[in-house]
Amino acid sequence: MDTPRFAAAGASALALLAATACGGGGADERMHVWMYQDTLVVVQDAAVERFNESSEVEAVIDEVPGDNYEERLRTAMGSSEQPDVFFNWGAGSIEPYVEQDMLMSLDGLMEQDPDFAASFIPSVLESGQVDGVQYGIPLRGTQPVILFYNEAVFEEAGAEPPQTWQDVLDLVDTFTEEGVTPFALAGADPWTEQMWLQYLVDRIGGPEVFGRIDDGDMAGWRDPAVLEAAEMVRDLVERGAFGDAYASVSYTEGGASTLLSEGRAAMHLMGSWEYSTHLDQAPAFAESDLGYTAFPPLPGGEGDPANVVGNPTNYFSVSADTAHPEQALQFLRETAREEYVADMVANGEVPTTVDAEQAVADSPNPEFAAYQYEMVRDAPHFQLSWDQALPPEIATPMVTEIESLFNGQSTPEEFVDALAAL
Repeated sequence: MDTPRFAAAGASALALLAATACGGGGADERMHVWMYQDTLVVVQDAAVERFNESSEVEAVIDEVPGDNYEERLRTAMGSSEQPDVFFNWGAGSIEPYVEQDMLMSLDGLMEQDPDFAASFIPSVLESGQVDGVQYGIPLRGTQPVILFYNEAVFEEAGAEPPQTWQDVLDLVDTFTEEGVTPFALAGADPWTEQMWLQYLVDRIGGPEVFGRIDDGDMAGWRDPAVLEAAEMVRDLVERGAFGDAYASVSYTEGGASTLLSEGRAAMHLMGSWEYSTHLDQAPAFAESDLGYTAFPPLPGGEGDPANVVGNPTNYFSVSADTAHPEQALQFLRETAREEYVADMVANGEVPTTVDAEQAVADSPNPEFAAYQYEMVRDAPHFQLSWDQALPPEIATPMVTEIESLFNGQSTPEEFVDALAAL
């Protein structure tokens, strides 16, 4: 998985960062670009090399270990060593900096360069906005949440992928009778449970429900769609949709993915990175028996069935006090260049730029890449993961309440009350 809010740390990278990160001030005249440290940073490394070929100011990538990223960013932004350009999750993750006037508005860039602004899928670009102002530019591939399934298990049971919510309930009964867990769920990592509520709330009430909450109105949790979604979660749990040991299943240790690939679970609702996980851990399964489909619509629901949830992408933002404003904006333009998009695709990412069909066709896994790209391209709305859209002081207890709901430690009504009180 690309960029959840955790990853393996690296002490050497921390030392390197301490020695190099000077950002907007100090004797170091270079432009510092902070990146979340992982295997995908090679794309940004190449972009910096291209940028430096013609720039009067040298850009340099500072890689920050994932599990320290947000903490170190907060520390740096409150000091004289702010990065000039930095990686983030958009919306909620940068809102505190916007409130303190620490970020450069990118509206001027978008107005002055309409071709650049039109380069990105609108629903993805939107998640880089705060109060309608653009502060983030897409820098990585898109990561929608997809319903994966084991084709061999379905074939053995004579079943088809769900097209309606009744299909979902019927499949729970079918696979329970077969002795197969209907849905793998890594309940030990409760951010995985959040995906269910995100889709259910969107399908029932549309994106406006969470939009109200995202705008700071905690009473929005009392929307009937939230209670109905919580009741549907409890119904799934009581029907045995996730088996009886999901609370101890880990995603970070590969537990849920293994249940699916080994046929002990029939389906798994997970981010698109799940495909890469199986290619790495169970390549034969990924190449022959891994199926994927969209989350089904709900009867009478107000949400468009084409809406998706997940991580639209990650974003670059620019510090308001950067010593290199013109160069920073020029660097952002790298993200829409053909070379950048080609590097992303070669690295297994699905781009967020429009008219990328040909580039996607060159992907290592073109069929899945095309499915994912078209899913996002055609989505009327792409809801950023709740725990990344909301500020940490709300997101952290929210995830705890979601875990309590799934584990039967709170009723749907108590769940709603707890969230409304945040």
